[in-house]
Amino acid sequence: MVIDALEASEHGKAEKAVRINAVGSGLEYDDLNVVLHSTRLQAIVIPKVQSAHDIQFVVRMIDSVAPELNRANIRLLASIESGLGILNLREIATADPRVDALVFAAEDFCTDLGLIRTPSRKEMLYARQAVVTAASAFGLQAIDLVCVDYLSDSILEEECREGCEFGFTGKQAIHPKQVEIIQRMFLPDPANIARAAKILEGYEAHSQKGVGAFNLDGKMIDLPVVKWADKIVARAKAASVEIPGSSTAGERETKKG
Repeated sequence: MVIDALEASEHGKAEKAVRINAVGSGLEYDDLNVVLHSTRLQAIVIPKVQSAHDIQFVVRMIDSVAPELNRANIRLLASIESGLGILNLREIATADPRVDALVFAAEDFCTDLGLIRTPSRKEMLYARQAVVTAASAFGLQAIDLVCVDYLSDSILEEECREGCEFGFTGKQAIHPKQVEIIQRMFLPDPANIARAAKILEGYEAHSQKGVGAFNLDGKMIDLPVVKWADKIVARAKAASVEIPGSSTAGERETKKG
């Protein structure tokens, strides 16, 4: 059924990922043996990832089963659902170059630790920030928890806003009606896009003169701020949002520093 859906789908802007059963469940081998034969498979969601071993098992399957031309293109999304997964974030994030995202699964995490799920989500603050920190450190996407109140648009918007503020780059959906809101809420704010474009224009002008930090609208702009602006513009461009100002904004990688 899944393989039929993959083969019948058209390539587009939306990526197509298949969630397999967890490594160690006894079902993962059969799942991978089927879906990896599809040349349209773009990503695999690996649930309940506890260590690099789980990633490496999937990688070995990819390299032995998937069509050779597609092996390097299959991206891996590691779902973190336990205390051990949080403690092993570094090794999970660096287990293979095909790891593309860390996903935080709230319900299983709370069950694993015996936490009481509350509307404030305060009981998961450390774990969520740990996922964002590891993802950012190793250049991965960070995908936030699902909103279980799927009938409430306002609660979903509040969770999306909080996720953006925490540094998550996306959010899981539990119902199709949530997708539009999530996509809209995770777009950079228009005011931030305009500000970021202005910062990048100023950076280009001043760097040509050999000037590092500069003043813009009464605020000091230095390299960390420029890097923030680059990320905002890159996210906006990825969503086909028009960028005001310079056409080169976001097309340059700022120096590490």
